[in-house]
Amino acid sequence: MKFALLIAAVLFLLTTTSLAQTAKDFAAEWDKQHISSLPPSNVRHKDLQKYLEQLKKLGLKVEEVGRSYANREIYQIEWGTGATKVFMWSQMHGDEPTATSALLDMFAYLQNNRGKTWVKELEKTLTIRGVPMLNPDGAELFQRRNLQSIDINRDAQALETPEGRLLKKLRDDWSPNIGFNLHNQNSLTTVGKTDKQATISFLAVLGNAENKSNEGHERNKRICAVMTLALENFIKGHIGRYDDAYNPRAFGDMISAWGTPVILIETGALHSKDEQFLVKLNFVAYLSALKSLVDKSERSANPKIYDALPFNDSGNLFNFIFRNANVVNFAETSELFTADIAINAERRRANESAPTFIREIGDLSVFSGLEEFNAKDFYLVQKNGLLRIGASGEFLFYKKTRKIDWTAKDLERTFPPDAVFSNGKWTRGEKLLPKKF
Repeated sequence: MKFALLIAAVLFLLTTTSLAQTAKDFAAEWDKQHISSLPPSNVRHKDLQKYLEQLKKLGLKVEEVGRSYANREIYQIEWGTGATKVFMWSQMHGDEPTATSALLDMFAYLQNNRGKTWVKELEKTLTIRGVPMLNPDGAELFQRRNLQSIDINRDAQALETPEGRLLKKLRDDWSPNIGFNLHNQNSLTTVGKTDKQATISFLAVLGNAENKSNEGHERNKRICAVMTLALENFIKGHIGRYDDAYNPRAFGDMISAWGTPVILIETGALHSKDEQFLVKLNFVAYLSALKSLVDKSERSANPKIYDALPFNDSGNLFNFIFRNANVVNFAETSELFTADIAINAERRRANESAPTFIREIGDLSVFSGLEEFNAKDFYLVQKNGLLRIGASGEFLFYKKTRKIDWTAKDLERTFPPDAVFSNGKWTRGEKLLPKKF
């Protein structure tokens, strides 16, 4: 009897140990095994199809489940045989691509590691279906909306888009127990009123205007807490909470109302980190969440961790700020004035230059920039001669010790600048202006 108890204890210990995968373990596994090779923003429909062929060769079930407005194929991936149904969809906004690559990496990893004890537990407990790139037309053009110029995520009520109708059908036909709505948010979104980028933000969607919680919503709050603790290993202080205002046109709210409680994951950015780092964070979050459903750790997770997350904020942060610039608006007058200048970059694919535009001029002491430069010893001239909100963020810098004829017809050629900043990069004099980190 004692021997049998000893054997049982050893087996329990071995099983527990094999299931004890940490967030850092998941990150290390992604480093070694991810199949995504392109920056997510560069992935077009044909690239997705190549990735899906890789998954098919691994033995995963991949099938076409519908077509976009422009008749592009929309696919669904399935893994697992368990009773708990998990539904995940990405890129319903075409210019929000991070989760598409993360889903592909997650499915490939699960299929390639079915021999591991904890993955076996997932496989027999969960059935996971994922729709990567719900909006392939938008992804092709790298735009938010579909080719009807409709925001699919505001079509849950009218159902005028084929992509929206498909998403509802996939949910209704299967009735999953939990949904993951996967998006990207603005890279300058902040954690509360701080100057910290919200690299990841969570929302356990209520799905009703009365703000009434239920068992599924409470479970999702605990899962958000699990993911928060996992990601704090990498981005502590950069995790926010998405606005929870009810919207009857939004799929997150309506899918929750239809019986599948949804978790929204919004991926922002982290200065100096590339897109693949964000893919890895999503990979870690997904596996941490799924594992918590299987090992029941979500049941003991503290929902107050989720409740304590600061809500997202915006308007506190810019891409670049030039402090104390001596501005010359020679297109109007040669009179100088001193101001801080803030510019932001538009979202673009990784292989494209992102244009920058002036967003604010004046006393910006209460704002922060991801990169800041002290221009007090320089004259600043907008490349076209007129510094205005909305003008391009292309600047010429001249040392104040120089004598410049601002009325010269071809200023840049007649008086070559000491430094030039164009589309977020220094093309001349990169280290002349002191930088604040």
